[in-house]
Amino acid sequence: MDNPIADLSPVQARVVREIIALVRRENWQAGAALPEVLLAEAIGTSRTPVKVALRHLATLGVARQDTNRRYMLARDAVALDDVVEDVAASPDDPLYLQIAEARQSGKLPEEVSEAELMRVFDVARSTLRKVLARISNEGWVEQRVGSGWVFLPMIDSPQAYEESYLFRQSVEPAALLSPWFKVDREELVKLRREQEFIVNGGYETMTAIELFEANSRFHETLALWSGNRFVLQTVRRLDQLRRLVEYRQAATRRQARHTQATEHLTILAAIERQDLIEAAGLMRKHLEDARRAKVYGSEGVFGDSGVQTNRTTS
Repeated sequence: MDNPIADLSPVQARVVREIIALVRRENWQAGAALPEVLLAEAIGTSRTPVKVALRHLATLGVARQDTNRRYMLARDAVALDDVVEDVAASPDDPLYLQIAEARQSGKLPEEVSEAELMRVFDVARSTLRKVLARISNEGWVEQRVGSGWVFLPMIDSPQAYEESYLFRQSVEPAALLSPWFKVDREELVKLRREQEFIVNGGYETMTAIELFEANSRFHETLALWSGNRFVLQTVRRLDQLRRLVEYRQAATRRQARHTQATEHLTILAAIERQDLIEAAGLMRKHLEDARRAKVYGSEGVFGDSGVQTNRTTS
């Protein structure tokens, strides 16, 4: 099967991946119920894409319906590696990734017309506009009068990547000290369980997408708890921009994912103790260590793009 999610929308494809990730994270056994309402709540979506995703998972042999037409898991979680590899082979809309990579590599100018994009990528205007609408929502392209588009700053260089981490260091620790900060206990349990799964071996078997999404889920949930809508918007947008760079990198830095998950658990423990000052300090160090490793260290996400890995930092 070349691309088992090619016929799904980006949202439906994401829900398919999220259901599989949930099943693997919780180590469900064949026969476990897959209730639409609970899955929608766990993933953070409506029931409609969950319905489509379950039907699709049935065609892949992951789910099946009982005599009452309720879905249940057809295979043990540990037996889904082949499906995970197939589903993860196309982590996103191909056109979206093509535009992102062309822009990051400098092949697309800052300003471009729809006609030029249609010619370069050989796509219909309707298909192009759907992807451009998504990119616009993510904040790295903006429409001009007529059919022109201008690309906005994105994480396309070591300096831009470092700037994003320095900015996060000013936002995320402060969010933990917000006067409106309030922990959702159920979400905390889910976060801790997911990070423990990564630490206890999940970092070796999870796909690059699963690892990145687990990382994003941790940071965005804490931003949500801050009670500050602008913090949440900021962290989400930075995650969207990081996603373009890190999807292709996460699988090669598995030990780093183990370290990050361990640090996440330490932060959650401080939050659970209601020691938010300690949690904020741990978050600042967590982001600083990640900045140094990814921009100047062996984890450099831009490879040979000019990062000086032997630079002394202080």
